[in-house]
Amino acid sequence: MYRTAITELQAWKNAPARLPLIVRGARQVGKTWLIEEFGKTSFNSYVKINFERNSAAKQIFDGDIDPKRIIRLLEIISQKKISPHDTLVFLDEIQEAPRALTALKYFAEDAPEFPVIAAGSLLGIAEHEGISFPVGKVSFMNLYPMSFKEFLLAAGEKGLAELLSEDFSMVNTFHDSYIEHLREYMLTGGMPAAVSSWTESHNSEAMRKVQNDIIESYLSDLSKHAPGETAVRCRRIIMSLPSQLAKENKKFTYSIMKEGAKSKDYETGFAWLESCRIINRVHRVTVPAIPMSAYEDQSVFKLFMHDTGLLCALSRIDPRIMLEGNSVMDIFKGALTEQYVLQELISSGWTGIAYYSNERSTAEIDFLIESGGDIIPLEVKSGINTKAKSLKTYREKYKPRVSFRASLLPYKEQDGLINVPLYAASRLKDLIQHV
Repeated sequence: MYRTAITELQAWKNAPARLPLIVRGARQVGKTWLIEEFGKTSFNSYVKINFERNSAAKQIFDGDIDPKRIIRLLEIISQKKISPHDTLVFLDEIQEAPRALTALKYFAEDAPEFPVIAAGSLLGIAEHEGISFPVGKVSFMNLYPMSFKEFLLAAGEKGLAELLSEDFSMVNTFHDSYIEHLREYMLTGGMPAAVSSWTESHNSEAMRKVQNDIIESYLSDLSKHAPGETAVRCRRIIMSLPSQLAKENKKFTYSIMKEGAKSKDYETGFAWLESCRIINRVHRVTVPAIPMSAYEDQSVFKLFMHDTGLLCALSRIDPRIMLEGNSVMDIFKGALTEQYVLQELISSGWTGIAYYSNERSTAEIDFLIESGGDIIPLEVKSGINTKAKSLKTYREKYKPRVSFRASLLPYKEQDGLINVPLYAASRLKDLIQHV
């Protein structure tokens, strides 16, 4: 398995003013595997401390959190020599030892020669009074589910994965092969355990069990850390997702969760789920102007899961439909395809993504992206029928410099509209920035 984020870790290692790093991401997205792989391949040695399994390690941070004292005690527990610059210190499940989080500040100030990475669910930190978060003393890196390109690598399709970055005249040659693999990716998603299960056995039942177990682990984590009623509301939000996305108008509707539900009662639940990085909210703008954040309607949004495979599992979609059906991309009226494109944009590092809808909701653009002082419209189509009245209306009214459409058609440029094949959605950031 290969994760492109390892290049980001290598850049962190070589940074002249390196701070302790916190790797953020949803549970089971592959943080532990990635950091261990980084420790094995980029350092002479690494020391991993899992606070969930090692109660003695937690006690180290109950006393004086001077870095030199901590390093000495970690050497004793791990039975390994921790050398400045050459040994990676990996603090896993750091939420179980909140004072270890505070200690990162002192590593930044007094012992920057020791490379330290922390990972885990930060949900539990708020429960501990008196814990100081090391603001300004740590760096952050976000890890997302495996992208389609990473899925191709895991599936043994290195040639196809590398070709995705090449000239589209060559990419188009393997159009059908890419679509076939995209079907599989939409089913498995990018959670590493699900991808491994599928690529090793191609057993959809075993892979689906992995996905269901991940969803249950999310709900259990929320029940453990979130206050009682907040945990209940988080569950309602998650379980309502299939019904929300099955609507023609995918705007989030509170009454689907519970009759009489009000937005003010659920905002804390959304905050918790966003902290877990389980959901992605895409807010509406009615005026596509710079900066988009100033024109977002915070009360109107579309809600997506963070992974296509988990959304399929949550919706109990029969894997055979995904693998054999001709209308795989049309599931949820194309919302699964929107989920996939959003996932690829986010994993490419894009933030501040919104969607456009006019006041009467008679015209809608799936995504708006702010780039270099421009607002770029992106329409997502789940098939080869690319007639888009909303995009035509939008272009006539706002005259964007360029517009994008993601569909099952090959790459094509025509009259300021660029069609990007869905399987090349990872190229959108590059194309938008350089067009």
